[in-house]
Amino acid sequence: MEVLLILLISAILTGCLSYVNNILTGLVPMALNAENFMSTLAGNNGFSQVFNIFFALGISLIVLKFLKKGFETYVLWTEGDADADPLLLLTNFFKALAVAVSFPVLYGWLVEIVNEMTNKLLSAIGTGMQEDFSTLISGIASAGLFTAIVSLVFFIVFFFLYVQFLMRGLEMLILRIGLPVACVGLLDSDKGVFRTYMQKFFQSTFSIIIQIALAKMGVGLMLNAHVFWGLAAVMLSVRTPKFLQEFMITSGGNPSGAMGTVYQTVRLVQIAKGAFK
Repeated sequence: MEVLLILLISAILTGCLSYVNNILTGLVPMALNAENFMSTLAGNNGFSQVFNIFFALGISLIVLKFLKKGFETYVLWTEGDADADPLLLLTNFFKALAVAVSFPVLYGWLVEIVNEMTNKLLSAIGTGMQEDFSTLISGIASAGLFTAIVSLVFFIVFFFLYVQFLMRGLEMLILRIGLPVACVGLLDSDKGVFRTYMQKFFQSTFSIIIQIALAKMGVGLMLNAHVFWGLAAVMLSVRTPKFLQEFMITSGGNPSGAMGTVYQTVRLVQIAKGAFK
């Protein structure tokens, strides 16, 4: 009975390994541009219309809030400081418009950087690792039923992680669609929801990089017969978003300038893009 179970698990693992090795390199485009894959599957390009709808909504809300704040502050004197320089409100208005309009270009640069960085990380992690599937399966089969069961648990967790990547892709898609609306917060002195929104956006981006690197490490350790280390790496990959959330998302406090942070981020993106090229 034990021999039959080991043979069954070995057969399952043979198919899992070949599939896992193929999907690791395509996870970044899938997570950062999920609409391209879903549009291909659905046979239409409806997501571009969704982006346009929310972009128009965001621009409209920015204009309406600008007019509302200006009227209530400098005409009705019911909000804000009427003695404040109107140029500050006008500057925030153009900042909000600039971020909403330029975000697709900046995001395209970010995708290129993340994709190149992840590919380099995968290559570095995979250096010197054995990738002979047949040798691994033979080793698992000869190690006994317990090792085979642990290996099977590894791949169950890995495929759960794959589903989590799909969820991360949908999360990034929602964040990108809603960013023009979040730019309305740039008209407020404390930058409103925009500050937390961008923190969540970059948390999701870094989570993708770290999760893919840990998943590759887990597969590599598994291929080199370090079953428990491989299982630990892939389980940590599943917990990465929660791990990053503990120190990347902050609440309260007065930001010194969200647009300064955005400008610095844009400069870092440009510098990193040049460095990778």
